[in-house]
Amino acid sequence: MPAITHYDVLPIPPVEAHTRWFEAGVLRIGVEYRLLDDAIAQAHMREVDPQGAYAQAQGIDDSGVSLHVCGRQDGEWRELLRFDCFGEDPHYHYISTNNKMNDMAHLDPIADGDALAWALERIRTRLPQMLARAKASDVAQRIDAAALEAVLPRVAEAAYRARYEHDDTSVHVAALKRGAA
Repeated sequence: MPAITHYDVLPIPPVEAHTRWFEAGVLRIGVEYRLLDDAIAQAHMREVDPQGAYAQAQGIDDSGVSLHVCGRQDGEWRELLRFDCFGEDPHYHYISTNNKMNDMAHLDPIADGDALAWALERIRTRLPQMLARAKASDVAQRIDAAALEAVLPRVAEAAYRARYEHDDTSVHVAALKRGAA
């Protein structure tokens, strides 16, 4: 079992300008190339962390593809799982919007291999179980397996394209702007 860190806040939301969304029935999967550093974390503190739970984080400097798995709950889209396929600290989040919390589990790149390939495989093979762990059994029960299977090749293509074809400067500027909003 991977080490899990519990936070009583939601993770920093996706930067819409750099997120491409794919519909799959009751699910939406967002593909985003993400940078995370101290400046971006600080810019988002007011929005997601008014109590300062992330305030201790310093020396953050990581990047990679994030896969945002959202489901329809109570008539709105909510992020339920996130896979941060970062170079230095790959991890994933079980997110509970209703409880304003998330549990972050770290990956071991030696044991788990490439984080992006691992995440795509988890979405393909373990999504209902992971959604249940994220307290979204209602969404897990309504997954359209055919719709998910049909969209996953496009998600994978977009994810690998984002990994290799991104502009760090525009990603950084958009992330800071999103946090200052």
